[in-house]
Amino acid sequence: MQLFRLLQKSILLLTVVIMAISCKKPAKSNVTGWNYNDKNFGNFNVTKPKDVLTGPGLVFVQGGTFSMGATQEDVMADWNNIPHRVTVNSFFIDKTEISNLNYREYLYWLEGTFASAGMDSIFIQALPDTLVWRSELAYNEPYVEMYFRHPAYNNYPVVGVNWRQATDFCIWRTDRVNETALMAKGFLDKKTQIKKTLNGAGQDNFNTKAYLIGEYQATPSKEVMSKKNPLKDAQGKPRTTVKFEDGILYGDYRLPTEAEWEYAAYGYVMENPQRKTKKVKGEEVIANKYVYSWKNNSYDGLRDVKRGNSQGSFLANFKRGSGDNMGVAGGLNDNAATTAEVTSFLPNNFGIYNMSGNVSEWVSDVYRPLTTNEADDFNPYRGNVFQQIDRSGGEGNLRDDKGRIKMRKEEDSTLRNRRNYQKSYAVNYLDGDSSSFVNYGYGVTSLISDKSRVYKGGSWNDRAYWLSPGTRRFLEETESLSTLGFRCAMTHFGAAEGTSAKTKTGFFYPKRRNKR
Repeated sequence: MQLFRLLQKSILLLTVVIMAISCKKPAKSNVTGWNYNDKNFGNFNVTKPKDVLTGPGLVFVQGGTFSMGATQEDVMADWNNIPHRVTVNSFFIDKTEISNLNYREYLYWLEGTFASAGMDSIFIQALPDTLVWRSELAYNEPYVEMYFRHPAYNNYPVVGVNWRQATDFCIWRTDRVNETALMAKGFLDKKTQIKKTLNGAGQDNFNTKAYLIGEYQATPSKEVMSKKNPLKDAQGKPRTTVKFEDGILYGDYRLPTEAEWEYAAYGYVMENPQRKTKKVKGEEVIANKYVYSWKNNSYDGLRDVKRGNSQGSFLANFKRGSGDNMGVAGGLNDNAATTAEVTSFLPNNFGIYNMSGNVSEWVSDVYRPLTTNEADDFNPYRGNVFQQIDRSGGEGNLRDDKGRIKMRKEEDSTLRNRRNYQKSYAVNYLDGDSSSFVNYGYGVTSLISDKSRVYKGGSWNDRAYWLSPGTRRFLEETESLSTLGFRCAMTHFGAAEGTSAKTKTGFFYPKRRNKR
């Protein structure tokens, strides 16, 4: 009898819930009065405003204002990192550097997709240059042969990758993450998609931009073609293609800008213990500018000062002095002869590993020593080339050999009436062009070109000076080093604070651990 009454109550409660859901008023337009997501009003699909979901491998970095540039005496006399205050909007960045394993996964996909289709050159172009380890007066041949391939180095940062290869990796990663998201929702049939791609799809592989503009023919699953599909067209039929507005796809993975990278490296978080709550607003308090990617402590700022097994240990992988890359047996100071695993050492306040030391990292900016005096103070960046889709081949022929949408520079003649920009090639803006006051003497030259890209952070073979996030160097985008790797970033959309439970993770305050 008691069980029967309990069952009656459960049925009654379920009925009330169903009635409440069915009676819930649909969202309505405040300009037309038409209902959203309503079959009787044409099924105009509106996803509730929310933060974009955090992509695989990324952490949320809440933006803010900081002093970008040098924190130490400019011992190199470069004068290329003059301190200046800028604001960076919130964004996502990889928790760790891209590892050998991550990059081998990329090569595996390229081999199955392109090499199997007779397009070996695309696969070969992506191979890292393992000869970066070679030296005339050192025995580094084991690294040449094994660093990238040996399982012992799976979780070590990939090196020998140039800027262009790193950029291509970011594009590939965007497509694979979005492809996975569509397969999870059934808008791409998983079995068909994987079999097609890894068995020589060649040019006809999934590309996010190609999918969104209808240049990629997708095969949806049976579930999506049924009434279970929540997306409907104006006639009430299941919609088998996704728009970006539906909130399923992720933004683009890319290399971080120099300002984003530096901001993320410092990990500045207000030091007032009274954190922001619904009733209390946090204060803008940064007591001291950090020298490295962690709060200043110890006499040189490089060692762990907390009591325990790790006390006195270095907080980064770097070269302490001439001939001293790791210390003495039985007391290795950073436990790494060359690189270390990407999760070595303590992360900073944003939860990001190895922003000082291990390997330096590519950023997206074109290098100029005086950009700090010229760039905008909000999201500063040099390197813009404004493009549009190249439709010269006609519809249905908009993709290149890699399956990406072909792009071309905007015609300057079409920009004459614009107030915000008038040239599509902005790499040299305010740098010797007609709009600037910069003059270069006749016969005076440098190693800087429009292909020179910035890289940041010290490496396993650098002295402590280069560990400071404010330092900057450059290298041609087609070159690579045994001390240089990369990590990816993604633009954050929506409220700068991060309002979604999946992105508002607070800040990371590392706890001491004994293992290095």
